[in-house]
Amino acid sequence: MKERILSYMKYIDTLLSEDEEKCTLDYQALAQEHLIQLKFFMHERTVHLYVMILFTLVTMADFFMMILAFEKGLVILFLALLVLLIPYILHYYLLENSCQYMYLQYDEMKRRIAAKEGGMAFSMGEHPYRYVSDRATEDDDPEKEK
Repeated sequence: MKERILSYMKYIDTLLSEDEEKCTLDYQALAQEHLIQLKFFMHERTVHLYVMILFTLVTMADFFMMILAFEKGLVILFLALLVLLIPYILHYYLLENSCQYMYLQYDEMKRRIAAKEGGMAFSMGEHPYRYVSDRATEDDDPEKEK
């Protein structure tokens, strides 16, 4: 899953890095396909969230049982659960951050669709695809002395 999600994000980044005005890409179709892929990844993220929560609760329950009745088997089980839980949390972190990044990619697609149609697109903030010159003017420079 990690390889698939990273390669898909890189593919979309490559498409969005092309010059807007020279690009003949159908952003509407790309946005629709992106939403489908995003739904797949969001479903994966949700399933992993539920499993991670359950796994964490089992690990914590084992920890409290280990405190109440210190037995060698509970210690071994706790260490095994902990060794498995840490990579699982890291995998969920990748899924969560990737979905958030794909939201930004989708926003950029919608902005480009609106720009082609002469409209405005909703934006939640900074996008990695906008150039600094599009966002800032000389008046915005905090280093400039008045």
